[in-house]
Parts: sequence; structure tokens; C-alpha cells
Amino acid sequence: MTLPRFVLLLGLLMGLTAPAAVHAQSRPGTTGIGGQIGDPSGLSVKVHPGGELAYDFLAAWDLSDDFFFLNVHGVYERSLGDTPLGFYYGPGLLLGIDEGDDDDDRPGRGGDENEVVLGLSGTFGFNFFIERFELFGRITPRLLLVPATEGDIGGGIGVRYYF
Repeated sequence: MTLPRFVLLLGLLMGLTAPAAVHAQSRPGTTGIGGQIGDPSGLSVKVHPGGELAYDFLAAWDLSDDFFFLNVHGVYERSLGDTPLGFYYGPGLLLGIDEGDDDDDRPGRGGDENEVVLGLSGTFGFNFFIERFELFGRITPRLLLVPATEGDIGGGIGVRYYF
């Protein structure tokens, strides 16, 4: 797949997760940047445009499977009472590149060529705010649709700094 097609798919992915207008709880800042360790590990960015809905981006890699992807979720956040503890959930999409591997016996995988991977996902997790930091843990079920249908569950723990 050529770079212009990849950029077009990325734009489509971001457009499909556009939030509706909602009124919301306040956050220490509007954008949080940090990292996640787990399966997968990567760079995490959360943007609060206003309202209960936020955008959660994860640029992640799985070195054991030579797989890089971008996961975008529209997440709804809820507080647990009058505490800094909360939970979140929401639907998302993923777009990735799977480097070819002759030894890969998963459906639709194998060969020496890079393949574009497209799928649906969801995320469920808990978060805890300390000043401008968000500590979080999440579970992310994924359903890959292209190049072959395959289910997977990932997740991890991480931290973001808000500014």
C-alpha cells in the first residue's frame, strides 16, 4: 500500500471517531501525553476537546510479531464519586502495518511483504488523577478485519502528563 493510501486511511480512521458535543467534568489540562507498557507498548495521547468524550490515541508496537499500529478510541469517562478514581470505555479503530514473516502461521499472515491491517477495537479501563498526572490501566479487545479476520486482546498500564 502506498503512503497516500495510508494517509487517507488514517484520516478516515480519525474522522469516524469524531465526538458528539457533550458537557463534562473538568481535567487538569486538555491534552495528556505519556506511555503504556504491556501488550502492546507505545506512546499514548489523550485529548479532551470538551465534554465527557475524549480521544485516546495509542501508537504501539509489538516487537515479537513485527507489528506497528495506531489505535484511536472515543472514550467516555466517569468519576467514581468524589474521588480522583474513574473508569472509561469506548469504541475504536486500529490501523497497522504487519511486517512479513515466513514463520507466521496466523490466518492471512506470512510472506515477506508488509501488510496493512485494519480492524475494530474497544477499550475499558480505570484511571487515577494525581495533580497533572493520569495513571491508567486498560484492556483492549481487537477484531482485525483486513487482511483476515482475527480476534485479539491487549492491554497495559501507563501514565500521562497533562498540559
